[in-house]
Amino acid sequence: MTQVIFLPNDELCPEGMVIDVAPGVTLCDAALAQGIEIEHACEKSCACTTCHVIVREGFDSLNEADELEEDMLDKAWGLEPESRLSCQAVVGDADLVVEIPKYTINQVSENH
Repeated sequence: MTQVIFLPNDELCPEGMVIDVAPGVTLCDAALAQGIEIEHACEKSCACTTCHVIVREGFDSLNEADELEEDMLDKAWGLEPESRLSCQAVVGDADLVVEIPKYTINQVSENH
């Protein structure tokens, strides 16, 4: 199992969370399975950026982003070199530290 540390996010996990994730699972699925309600407006089809995360540690252990994901990431709020769409980022063997940005570009959020 790989340890994934989600840094505190005021709305989604105020205390932060440490979870164990089996390699091969996406960051989005891992978060959702533990009750971290990360947005995924396109239902994890790589058609939006609402599940954007920043991988603070362990970035190179993830699968490589494909061209479609890279194109979508260009539209994400707060893009950084270690940004990924959590619905496309597959957990590998190295432990991760993940930040969920405070904002998304979701125009219609049901929680707001």
